[in-house]
Amino acid sequence: SFYTRRCITEDLSWSLVTVPHLTELCLQHIAHNFEKNPILSYLLPEHQKKVVDKLSTSLPLTVTANIVSHEDYWKRRCMERWQVCDVSNYGDSWKRMFFERHLENILKFFIPNTTDPEQVLGLIPLCKGYVRKLKIDQFLPPLRVDRKEESNDLSDTEDDTEISEVYTHHYDLKELITSLPHLEELHLTYGVKSCGMNFEWSLFNFTELDCSNLASAVKMCRNLKVFKLTRSKVDDDKIKHLARNLQNHPCLLELDLSHNLIRDHGAQALGKLISRSKLETLDLCNNQICHLGAQAIAQGLAESSTLTSLNLRLNFVEDKGGEAIGHALLTNASLKSLHLGSNNLSEPTAAVFSQVLAQNTTLTSINFSCNHLGLDGGKHLLEGLANNKTLTELDLRHAEVEQETDFRIHEIVWANREAVRMGSLQHPTTEPA
Repeated sequence: SFYTRRCITEDLSWSLVTVPHLTELCLQHIAHNFEKNPILSYLLPEHQKKVVDKLSTSLPLTVTANIVSHEDYWKRRCMERWQVCDVSNYGDSWKRMFFERHLENILKFFIPNTTDPEQVLGLIPLCKGYVRKLKIDQFLPPLRVDRKEESNDLSDTEDDTEISEVYTHHYDLKELITSLPHLEELHLTYGVKSCGMNFEWSLFNFTELDCSNLASAVKMCRNLKVFKLTRSKVDDDKIKHLARNLQNHPCLLELDLSHNLIRDHGAQALGKLISRSKLETLDLCNNQICHLGAQAIAQGLAESSTLTSLNLRLNFVEDKGGEAIGHALLTNASLKSLHLGSNNLSEPTAAVFSQVLAQNTTLTSINFSCNHLGLDGGKHLLEGLANNKTLTELDLRHAEVEQETDFRIHEIVWANREAVRMGSLQHPTTEPA
């Protein structure tokens, strides 16, 4: 008899589970060929996410910008590129963060006459739907041509600023920012952050042409709400030109011109701007404004119904300027916050503000720090606060006020603050934060 022996061989590691579904193979293929054929909108939402999760972060922006909206993808691109990524500063949108920071980076290192402008302009159709704020803390001037090669007969005594003027104009933002329909904030500083041993004053010139270009650009940014031009050696002539272009702007609410070279004539132009615009916040900290400029700003305050915050810290308004601002606040009913720290103020200003504190029901914060109000000045303020229920902050540090007076003022202000706090607890606001 014959015995038949049958052997069955089996791969124990084999399983049907390890065989990819046809759908998965298709999605892998779509992700792999995405640059050539970026089909995403045709897929089901769950399939779209699987494809996006497989996409490389090195894909060209021309492919991904207007096709990929998944936040996880833009989060990956941000995290790979920057060490610090606080998405809360960008409306909790990773895509907005990527495009704002990417554009800022190109602008910070743009060299006029050297860098191809298409590096910036080519981004407009890709980023215009997402950019709401730009913060550019340096602008590079053109590469400097060796003038000795151009002309050997220039004397050493010739004015270097005149010669170098042609070499210091910066990138003109006009075509870019007027093409960004959602741009609401613009923060600019004309200068170089890290020039090392190659320091030259010409690296920090904000030229007349720069000013003219910027003024016409900002005028055309109809949705701009916040404009900051700081640490840029902006003087009276330039600020007058800017102020003229900002009058009647439909949306501008905040203007920051701190750490510049604005004097009285510039302040007079800003006084007119206050009365002819919708400005709510004006920051003129660390300029060179004296009493005439402060009087012009006071006149604007007397006519303004929108300004809520004014910062004049580190100027030279002295008592003539301080008194003028105080008199304006006897009629102004909009200003809530005023900073007059380090302005060489003394008792006469405090005497006027005694009346202000007794009559004004809008001001909630005043800063008189680093002035010379003295003992009598402190007493004037204390008298004015006797029936005041609205002031919740009064900074008198280094104002030479008597300690007992300072303590009593602090008690009144603290009581006002607590009353406001308790009122807000009992009547919580329904407005969004």
